[in-house]
Amino acid sequence: MKTLLIACLLLVSRLAAADPACPHCAPDTAGPVKVEAYSTRSLYQLDARFTDDAGRPFALSELRGRPVVLDLFFASCGYACPLTVTDMQALRGQLPPAVRDRTAFVLVSFDVARDTPAALARYRAQRQLDGQWILLHGDDSAVRELAALVGVKYRQAADGSFSHSNLLTLLNPKGEIVHQRVGLQGGLPQAAAALAAAAR
Repeated sequence: MKTLLIACLLLVSRLAAADPACPHCAPDTAGPVKVEAYSTRSLYQLDARFTDDAGRPFALSELRGRPVVLDLFFASCGYACPLTVTDMQALRGQLPPAVRDRTAFVLVSFDVARDTPAALARYRAQRQLDGQWILLHGDDSAVRELAALVGVKYRQAADGSFSHSNLLTLLNPKGEIVHQRVGLQGGLPQAAAALAAAAR
């Protein structure tokens, strides 16, 4: 049922167009992306634009061709989000080297007011995240649309913190969801196996 909902939502989204000037783009993504380039289940049809922690424009379609581990988070979280990032690092260590070296680890913040690109750059430095990690800031509509497509719910409290789902989403190179780890503990061997299988 969730897959059908995702497909329906994606069909009403505008199609993404790759930016040939973007440093993240693969060589074969220059120019408009054809409709047939994506399945109806691909998140890369999402037209929302983001900004990475270096201040560069970023579209999710730039991830095409790579396995992806995706998490929606907020940088000032004191408990769940740091644990999830630690689990993402542990998951990376469980992947076969050929898959690990290709995988993108993507953090998208739903704290759109405070997690500016500069704040995300500081977070990268604090957590010592290397170039395989992509940290993204977007406007409220972009983040909410992505959150709806992957099934993440979040709400800001009066003190500025967020209550949110703890859901780690794995995408195949086509941008299709192949596995989701729910919660904060366990499930990493299964996630690693699912990502390795999807990357073939």
